Amino acid sequence: MTLVGDVLVAAAAAFVVASLVGVYRIVRGPTMPDRVIAVNVIGSNTVIIIALLAAAIGEPGALDIALVYALLNFVLSIAISKFSVERGGVL
Repeated sequence: MTLVGDVLVAAAAAFVVASLVGVYRIVRGPTMPDRVIAVNVIGSNTVIIIALLAAAIGEPGALDIALVYALLNFVLSIAISKFSVERGGVL
């Protein structure tokens, strides 16, 4: 693997660590909005990780997976927000 590939993999590892912080916020989040934002952050980090790894290994097909995952992350955030508002919680 080249130096650029190594840097991309290291950046992906950094985003994995950042996602672990989001997991902590999901578990310990005092309010529902904190948890919704943490889920969205983890989803966004996952998209970035997939894109970085796709660039590192030279597989452009994985970018399609990242795009679909980003769309699912968006729909999930909207669904959780709508569910929260309908149950009386205001985001």
